[in-house]
Amino acid sequence: MNEREIAVTGIGMVTPAGIGREATWDGLCAGVGLGAFDEDLAGLPVDFSCRVPGFDGNELLGRRITWRNDRFIHLAMVAAREAVADAGLDTGAWDGPRVAIVIGSASNGGDRWPQEYRNLDEGRVEAISPTALLRSLPNMVAGEVSTDLQALGPCLTTSSACASGATAIGTARDLLRAGACDIAIAGGTDSARVPMGSAAFYRMQALSLRRHDPAGASRPFDADRDGFVLSEGSAMLVLERPRYARARGARVRGFLSGYGASSDGYHATRPDPDGSGAQRAVLAALADARADVCEVHHVNAHGTSTPLNDSVEADMLTTVFGTPPPVTSVKGVIGHSLGAAGAVDAACTVMSLERQLIPPTANLDRLGEGMEIDVVTKTPRAHRMQGALSNAFGFGGQNAVLFFRAA
Repeated sequence: MNEREIAVTGIGMVTPAGIGREATWDGLCAGVGLGAFDEDLAGLPVDFSCRVPGFDGNELLGRRITWRNDRFIHLAMVAAREAVADAGLDTGAWDGPRVAIVIGSASNGGDRWPQEYRNLDEGRVEAISPTALLRSLPNMVAGEVSTDLQALGPCLTTSSACASGATAIGTARDLLRAGACDIAIAGGTDSARVPMGSAAFYRMQALSLRRHDPAGASRPFDADRDGFVLSEGSAMLVLERPRYARARGARVRGFLSGYGASSDGYHATRPDPDGSGAQRAVLAALADARADVCEVHHVNAHGTSTPLNDSVEADMLTTVFGTPPPVTSVKGVIGHSLGAAGAVDAACTVMSLERQLIPPTANLDRLGEGMEIDVVTKTPRAHRMQGALSNAFGFGGQNAVLFFRAA
């Protein structure tokens, strides 16, 4: 093991493809879009989303935890518990002050704020929940996971829009390299499929309007893409310094070898058309990993299904690689979970390396004009690979790229 690299020893996931990493993986490999009518969005111009099926916070976490927290925290806690169990760690026996929590979130959620505002507008101040503020503060997701797991080291929340989950993983990597902790639980979470989220993104012309075909609405890199599909979810990785993982005999799923971040400095919502910001992040991740472009055998793309983002990303990959390695975007199946997306993509990238299999991009029937990339579609593709990139780009021109190596 290279001591600059960080071992990934556990993965936990909660996505519209299923609760748990194996259910998620199976759903992604099925390659079928999961957009569907969402009763919570009924009456809005965009009334469909990708929702985690059968998620019962009361059953999974207990009523007290679900009462005092919003859904984005519920998702994160379930994913974090699975990741820790997958790593074979005992929270009752570990050295809590040496365990860090770093979680990214873009919008948090806000699923219960409308009722609180109604209470306020109606002068019913005493009806406002005493947990109204706490359950939606960005830092509280890290705080709640820290308390739940008794992880008592650095406890941070990152927010870099749709790059938040990847930023969190990169930040956790930095803490481990600096010796600030021995273990870090890092990832992202969001649940923005709420009325205000749908209405706001609709007004920005960011969402797909394919109401007649919600399952086919998220179509990354497809010529007929017209916007993304709101989603929700969470993914967490357990990261350890290799020396610590070796000492406890941990199974290693993969290695986080490089992290690169950049800013476009161009526009609040649109990526720089020349892709230079994203390109800098990719090259920074490779430089950090001391890797060459020829060592990248797969790219898990940001691939949101928006006309401009997909075109810019495809062109950037061609610029960097000449002939890019096989590309996929899991958002075709599970939609765009905003701050969770970078962590979901990272977890899927590790699993692809581990299984030497790339999940397909759903709903890709005809590649967009001018795109010269090899997108995996229809069925999973077996592919020999040692290194892979996971891209995450967000509003504000924020870019975060992770480079993983197979174990």
